[in-house]
Amino acid sequence: MALEALKELEQLQQILLCKSVKFGDFVLASGQRSDVYVDCKPTTCNASAMPLIGRAVLGKMRSRGWFPEAVGGLMVGAEPIAFAVARESLDMQPNVDAFIVRKEAKGHGMKKVVEGIDPMIGRKVVIIDDVCTKGESTALAIRNAKSEGMIVIGAICLVDREMGATELLKNEFDLDLESVFKLSALRAVHETHHAALA
Repeated sequence: MALEALKELEQLQQILLCKSVKFGDFVLASGQRSDVYVDCKPTTCNASAMPLIGRAVLGKMRSRGWFPEAVGGLMVGAEPIAFAVARESLDMQPNVDAFIVRKEAKGHGMKKVVEGIDPMIGRKVVIIDDVCTKGESTALAIRNAKSEGMIVIGAICLVDREMGATELLKNEFDLDLESVFKLSALRAVHETHHAALA
């Protein structure tokens, strides 16, 4: 990895640790208790983090040999990441478009379950998520994208909590889950920093 890309990953890691990773006693959406809570939205919606996120995700996809026509995922967690990727892809050819996946189809109008790109059939896409825990929201986004005829070539999240998402996507769809950061690595940086201050 180029030195500039490594510096940008370190910058993004610091923003995440400052804005999005909290240590304490929390109940997760799954009902499980955890000593760490990750809310990526304060990072993904931060102006200075957006280009870093876009370039980091594009870099991860390139390293896997994924060259999608578009990226997207479930609203609202995936949206700012998908938009950041699309914006940062302007220097690439072809560009990478963004799309939004609904949990269920709209009840009116065109009754779409995927918004933002047309046509959808046969489009090669990567599904985006902000935080992957067990992978259920990512799996729902994949199912809904496939229902519209999209060809899903992989999935990527900003933070992988390493609690089963990789296995779920592999078992159900035979798809790989890539991540920009692993929670274990973020925790290690946090603990090292606090030990240095002690």
